[in-house]
Amino acid sequence: MNDHLQEILQTLRKNKLRTALTGLSVSWGIFILIVLLGAGNGLKNGVMENFSDRAVNRITLWSGTTSMAHNGLKSGRNLQFANKEVDLIRTDVNESRLIAARVDRTQTISFGPEYGSYNVRGVMPDYREIERLVIKPGDGRFINGLDVKETNKIIILDNKIAETLFKGEKALGNYVKVGELMFKVVGINTKKERWGTPTAYIPFSTAQAIFNPDKKFNQITFTVDGLETKEENDRFDKSLRSLLGRSLNFNPEDRQALWVNNSQAEYIETQKIFGGITLFVSIIGILTLIAGIVGVSNIMLVSVKERTREIGIRKAIGASPLSILKTIILESLIITAIFGYIGM
Repeated sequence: MNDHLQEILQTLRKNKLRTALTGLSVSWGIFILIVLLGAGNGLKNGVMENFSDRAVNRITLWSGTTSMAHNGLKSGRNLQFANKEVDLIRTDVNESRLIAARVDRTQTISFGPEYGSYNVRGVMPDYREIERLVIKPGDGRFINGLDVKETNKIIILDNKIAETLFKGEKALGNYVKVGELMFKVVGINTKKERWGTPTAYIPFSTAQAIFNPDKKFNQITFTVDGLETKEENDRFDKSLRSLLGRSLNFNPEDRQALWVNNSQAEYIETQKIFGGITLFVSIIGILTLIAGIVGVSNIMLVSVKERTREIGIRKAIGASPLSILKTIILESLIITAIFGYIGM
């Protein structure tokens, strides 16, 4: 074996340029494959991270303005949801699981001399799981059903709001002023938002009583199960528009009357796109690698032709075909292994 290795190394040293060019094709092929796969996976992970901070199977509805006349009513009507639409989705949409209506207002929140202008959002208990808010052990709790039922004046602060108002003091159990009303701090949300103003959360019923005495609002978010294909999501969208069209008295074909953001459908489409990108990148990388392997094969062919006389002499003095073949194969494996490692 040592004799074989010494012979191979001597051959490689003798043909340095040929060895380098052969190895370069292998290194380049592996390098391109790794770069393409890395870039593809990096892009995929970056996009998929946008889905990680909230439920993937989330559907958000916004009421809009009608653009079609319907049942004798003119176009241009401003639509708003009421609590009955939340109940309707909860009872009649079989795919629905978690559901939360919301109301948003910008309010001044203060504690002692410290104050700031923040977004105050009235939500239902399911909102925490839908949006994956983070309340660590020891940081209190989120809104529960009793808070909504009794219109409690409790508030969950974003940790940035708590840091600004309390300056290192304990926020839990203290009272902050929201507008002109006092709210008890019962929780701290530590989820990092990527953009927007820090948000404080209060019970949905409390927000309705303060901000919307008419009990109207324009946004509902809920999660769904069982929608795994584009066709299923399209059918669901059609049935949902029909259901709410009857409730709010608008044409189900009127896309301006009801805005629907289906994260589940977007996730499915994104998965398909990146599946195609990964396949394409893999094919390109593998073809580049094959080109390198073909280069090695061609150089080995040249090497064998150059050594035809030597091989004939070896056979004449009794060398077995396997012994001759072993030397050539080992030479190609050494080139591939060394330069393949360099390419990595």
